[in-house]
Amino acid sequence: MPDSRSTRIQVLVAEQAARRGARVGVVDVCTAAVAALPIGGAGLSAMSKAAPSHPLCSTDAISEQLEELQLTLGEGPCVDAFLHGSAVLTPDLLARDLQDRWMVFAEAALEAGARAVFALPLQMGAISPGVLDLYAHVPVRLNAEELADALAFADLATLVLLDERVDERGGPRDGPVEDLGAYRAEIDQASGMLTVQLGVGIDEAFVRLRAHAYAQGRRLADVAADVVARRLRIPPDAEPDRTGEDT
Repeated sequence: MPDSRSTRIQVLVAEQAARRGARVGVVDVCTAAVAALPIGGAGLSAMSKAAPSHPLCSTDAISEQLEELQLTLGEGPCVDAFLHGSAVLTPDLLARDLQDRWMVFAEAALEAGARAVFALPLQMGAISPGVLDLYAHVPVRLNAEELADALAFADLATLVLLDERVDERGGPRDGPVEDLGAYRAEIDQASGMLTVQLGVGIDEAFVRLRAHAYAQGRRLADVAADVVARRLRIPPDAEPDRTGEDT
């Protein structure tokens, strides 16, 4: 079951979607993060080692420019976070070592109006579909609680983005905004059941759940529901199909 932090983050994101009158999307994660954290804006880019990366959403003109800059220049905290699979926290872009590390991006980001940038990779097991970027107009250091919240937003963005990608293959979704807490809980429950059925760890169980959904062109939530209802069993000897992980 989700912990209190993840539940709170889910509620904030679901509220943003409700205001739009739409199903939860990555734009709601970005918008909720801006409202909850000491930042000025947020952006999210889909990234891949096998296909061109591209921005998916941004909350304002500066975050939009930062996403485009990093993907165009091939440097910056977003690029580093994706390549190394770990958060890149940049409380002040004027730091001398950052000027040397990102010679072009650092100057361009400062000119755009950003002073601090935090890049959080989206990851679930072996799947890395993108990066969530947060920026501030002034130097900012996220405290432990704020960083934990930021990482929780990134975790939720990962699930939402992966589900959206399955929908792109399986067709558009219709209907009201989902109960995001129940959505996450069912995926967690299905992953837990697969750890027992397949004799694997929780990360590998999610990878197999996600791989099955992608291969079948189905929504992740629908596959999870089938596992929980015992309508679907993934054979223990079946290797996870990772074909779509980097697309």
